[in-house]
This record gives sequence, C-alpha cells and structure tokens, in this order.
Amino acid sequence: MKQKRKSLLQLILSLIVIVVFALILIFGVKIKGMEKGSARNIILGLDLKGGVSITYEATGDYTSEDLSDTLNKLKLRAEEFSAESDVYMEGDNRITVDIPGQSDADAVLEKLGKPGSLSFVTGYGTDSEKVWVEGSQIVDAQPAARTNENTGVKEYVVNFELSDEGATSFAEATTANVGNILYVVYDGNIVSSPVVNEAITGGRGEINGMDSYEEAEELASMIRIGSLKVELKDITHKVVGAKLGSNAVKTSLKAGLMGVAVIILFMLIVYRIPGLAAAFALIFYVEANLICLNGFDLTLTLSGIAGVILSIGMAVDANIIIYTRIKEEIAKGRSVENAINTGFKRASSAIIDGNITTFIAAIVLMTMASGTIKGFAQTLAIGTILSVFCALVVSKFFVKSLYYIGLDKAEMYGSVKERTPFKIMQKRVISFIVAIALVASGFVAMAVNKSGSIDGRNRSLNYSVEFEGGINITVNFDKKYSTDRFNKKILPVIQELANDKEAVANAVVGSNEYSVKIKDVDDKIMNQIEEKLKADFGATEFNYSEVGGTLSSEMRKNAILSIIVALIFMLLYIFIRFRDMKFAWSAVITLACDLLIVFAYYGLSYTSVGNTFIACMLTILGYSINDTIVIFDRVREHIKTDKHALDDRVELCNKSVTQTMTRTIFTSLTSFVTIFFLYILGVSSLKEFAAPLMVGIIFGMISNIFIPCALWFTMGGGNNKVKKA
Repeated sequence: MKQKRKSLLQLILSLIVIVVFALILIFGVKIKGMEKGSARNIILGLDLKGGVSITYEATGDYTSEDLSDTLNKLKLRAEEFSAESDVYMEGDNRITVDIPGQSDADAVLEKLGKPGSLSFVTGYGTDSEKVWVEGSQIVDAQPAARTNENTGVKEYVVNFELSDEGATSFAEATTANVGNILYVVYDGNIVSSPVVNEAITGGRGEINGMDSYEEAEELASMIRIGSLKVELKDITHKVVGAKLGSNAVKTSLKAGLMGVAVIILFMLIVYRIPGLAAAFALIFYVEANLICLNGFDLTLTLSGIAGVILSIGMAVDANIIIYTRIKEEIAKGRSVENAINTGFKRASSAIIDGNITTFIAAIVLMTMASGTIKGFAQTLAIGTILSVFCALVVSKFFVKSLYYIGLDKAEMYGSVKERTPFKIMQKRVISFIVAIALVASGFVAMAVNKSGSIDGRNRSLNYSVEFEGGINITVNFDKKYSTDRFNKKILPVIQELANDKEAVANAVVGSNEYSVKIKDVDDKIMNQIEEKLKADFGATEFNYSEVGGTLSSEMRKNAILSIIVALIFMLLYIFIRFRDMKFAWSAVITLACDLLIVFAYYGLSYTSVGNTFIACMLTILGYSINDTIVIFDRVREHIKTDKHALDDRVELCNKSVTQTMTRTIFTSLTSFVTIFFLYILGVSSLKEFAAPLMVGIIFGMISNIFIPCALWFTMGGGNNKVKKA
C-alpha cells in the first residue's frame, strides 16, 4: 500500500511537470530579463518566417579570388547570427547576406559590421606611421570576459589570431614597440589604442581595456569583418518575409500535432498500459525538444523540422523496442514486474547503439558542415539525447508507476508468441537483384535527364537555385500582396513562364516589393514575365540580376566529406560494439543502398534538388542505421545466449529478422504518418520534402528486412565465431 501511494504521488507530480512544460511553451519564463522556453520565440528560418537581407557591393581593386575569399568569410560572419544564414553572389560584384529570425535590419547591419579596411599601425597620423598588420592577415577575433588575478576585477578583452604571415609581422611590431601604443584603425578611424606590454610571438594576441562585454564584442566584430580582402559598400538592407508564407508554419504544426495524436492512439491500442506510458513520455519529449530549441537559440527551418521528425521517430522507436520486449517476456511466462525490468534491460543495448550511431553523424555534421546542414545536425543531436533519456528513464518511470498503482494485470500489457521464422535468407539473391535494379534505375534516369528530354536543361538532376544559382527578380506592385496571396496567385504564373516549379519568393517588409529567385532563363522569358506582371498584377518596377547558389561548392564538398567521415565513424563504432567487421560493412552497405534508392527517386521523379534534398538524405541516414542496429542486436543476443546459434546461420538470421520485423514495420509506419500529414497539409516546398522522405521510409523498411542480415550471411558472418561483447 505504501508503494502504491508513493507511485501515485510520483505519477501526479510527473503529470504536473508535463503541464508546467506546456505552460512554459505557451507563456515562456523570464531569465535575466529575457523570455525563454516559449514556442513562439523559436527562431524560424528564412523559409518559414523571413529575416534581414543585406546586399554589399565590392569597391576598389580586387581579383576574383579575393571576392571568393570574401564571400566565404562573410558566410562565417553570418553564421554567428544563425547557422541557417545564406550568403551568395548577386551579379558580378555584389554579395547578399540573408539572416533568418531578425526584424531590425539596421541593428543587424551595425552588429555584422560595415566591411572595410582594417590595420594595426604605430605612430598613427605622424610622419613615422608604419602599417604592421593588414586585416586580411587576421584569422579570427572573439570577445571574452575574465577576472584579473591580482585585483579581482572583471575585465573585458578581445582575443585575436593571426595568419603565419601576420604572426611574423606582429612579432616584429610588438618587439620593437614595447611600451608604445599600437593603433587598431578601421576605415580611417581609430577603434582601439592598446599599449604593447610585451613582445607577442605566438600569432595570438589580446586587446584589453574595454568597459563592457558588448564593447569587446563590437571591437571583435570590426576586426573580423576587417579581415575581408575586399572592401564592401552597403547597397541595401531590408527585412524580408517568409519564402513559404505564414501557412507553412501553421500546416507544419498542425501536421505534427495530428501525427503525434495518431502515434499516441496507435501506442495505446497496440501496447495498452505501456502505450499510455509512451504517450506521457512522448508528450514530455516533444515539450522538452521545443523548449531546448528556444533555450539554445537554434534556428528552425525545413531542415530543422526534418531533424525534429527524425528524433520523434527515434523516440517512438525506442518505446516500441522496449514494449515489444516486455510482451515477449510475458509470453515466456515471466511476471509482469519481471517482464518490465527484463524488457528495459534487453532493449537498452539496441536503443543506445542505434542512437549513438545517429549522434555520431550529428556531431560530425555539426563540426564539419555549415548552413542548413549544421542546423539539421543541431536539432538531431538534441533530439537524440532526449530520445535516449525519455526511453530509458522517463518511459520506464511511467511504466513502473502505472504498474505499482495497481495496473498490474498481464492482459494490460499484452504478450507476443514466438513466430515461425520467415524464410528471408532463402530469398536473399532475389533481394539483392531487386535492390541493385532500384539503385540502377536512378542512374538510368539521370542519363535520360541529361539528354534534355525532361525540361531541355540537360541536367542529370533537377538542381534548384540553391545549388546552381539563377536569376533574382525584384518587382514592385501598385498595391500590397500578402505572402500567401502572392504564392497562390502570382508565383504560379512566374513558375509557369520560367518553367520552374521550385521558384520561391520573399516579400520586403514595409513595402510592395517582392524578390523572386528562379532558374536561369533567357531575356525573352524575362520580358514575358515582366509584361505579364505589369499587365495582370499592377507591377510598377521590374529588375533582375544573376545570383549564385546559396549552397556553394565548398559547402557541398564539406557536406559530402562530413557524411563520409560520419559513415567511417559509424563503421568503427559498430565494429567495436559487435566485434565483427562484417556487421559493420553490412550496416553501411544497407545504408548506402537506402540512400541510393531515395537518390533514384529524385532522378525518376525529377524532384527539385536543394536544401530539402540534403535534409531528406540525412534523415534517411539516421533511420536506416537505426533499423539495422536493432536487427543486428538481436543476432548478437542469440549468439551470446545460445552456444549453438551459429550452427545454423540461416535459421539464426531468419529468426532474428522475424523477431524484430514487427518493430521495424511499426516504427516505419508511425514515422510515415507524421510525414504523410506534412505532405497532405503542407505547401509545395513541404510536399517536395515529404514525398521523397516517405519513399525513403517505406523502402528503408523493406530493405532492412531483406538486406542487412542477408549481407552478413553472404560475407560469411559468424563463420569466424563472433566474439561475445
């Protein structure tokens, strides 16, 4: 009775916590004068909410290499505001910086800095003036706060790092000028005048004497911006609206809520009392995830939504693994309490291994990638950590609490009897042939597309403006069009004339102006678009210029490299955990197969390849490796507990796949439901993201049933007696 009262009290308090979290999401909490935790304060990307757009024009003498270097450095500056910022060329001598989640263009411009010339000089304004270090020789500068060891007073400084060439010059300057002033000159004005206390020879230095952290931050920003090789002049700075319109957020939220509701109903029907515990845990997970997004000031875009969806799928997956195990233990005749403890214990290895491999991918992507890929990785990393915690701690807490308050009958938890293993290994040759054919179809489609038979562009894939660049149209109207109305009435006309269904638009806040990015077309088409907009929609001004892709070649190379590195780390982790490289290779090959099948879909359907393409492929990467780990964990378990398991490897594989098949199907279906609602309710860009993702989930489910164990068997897995972990 005492345990029952204690569990009831714990359950009530836990439900109160869930309600409190819901209130925080609605109203937020005040922390140091700032509102945190509220869902409405989550920073949304340019595609979902809009932000600030700044266009610079290069001045003076410079080379194409200097301009390219300046573009890349500006990307790093912009990422200090948000990992989802876009920086791209516009015309031959202009660079546009788009920063999401901002509403004050002047404030952003001031904080970002006005790119100009910067130098470290001695004897400024005298005949003995000598420039020691140019801005282009500065690698980085960051503000910092510290406490003086002698006085105990808090000091604000700027730490900076120099290139090899700059380090040599700076060492000479500080050696020759100990006790003298070294001026930091920005655009002809002195922004700081520190005294050289000692010779600095390591290529790193410090500027002290700032009165506040904000002052140190401003100076650091000037130094970083001043390191650009090209002087830039601010041409325009403005606030732009969401590319996808206000409905994109509403439909995404509605789809997410409907998906979670269906998942909770499914869990209740299939898993009964554990399903109720899963419902509580899932609600807690979603709340904690959203609070973290706001708490860590992460920017949520379509890619970020993909990360959230993937992590929700993994959270549900973990519960399905656990509760299926509990059913199996009850079917073996164990008591409910014993079955709960054993179920969590035996499921933990698969959950931890699957989530760690996904977390590895997230960390590698966060470290090596940039832009929307980095944003995806950040949301995925947070979601993965929360997923493990909710499955092994929160879910377990709710299941045990419900058990101890009296919901302890075996029929409330269900049971699942051992099935006769399906003869999957006997069909492995057919499985391999079908997989190879599906992968090959993509390359055939790419060859057909390359011939120009689809849209005359001679492109193997339907690359978006984000990849290849195109044309930016700026048009003013004689009246104000809302983003949703523009996207519904005017944008389709532009898309049809330009033969570009993926064209997107931004409204300039506070004006009647719109900016529309389309693929490259000739002047004849541009004239048709101009005439149509003026005749039918009251366009008063019409201008256009070429723009570069927001996904630069460097970003694409980094993305590919980061995925390769992530796969290598996954391979190593699986080898370490399973003590058999054949497990690792089978998992990675299955993963590659799943990715290539989705890739084939893009080729066959000629779906736009842009930011959503990257998000989709990364999401499939997470799903696929997690599915395979669960199956291999069951193989490993049989090898550990049955000394004769390897005597019949065909039976071992068939048995392991059959035992995990329900989990594979259920997890895929629950994930599919959320994406399906996004496809049904979403705007066109959301549909382009959801469709290939649904294809990837379904084919990933099928491939993980038929491919990984078959590969492990074919490679001779188990013949060398797998070491027991």
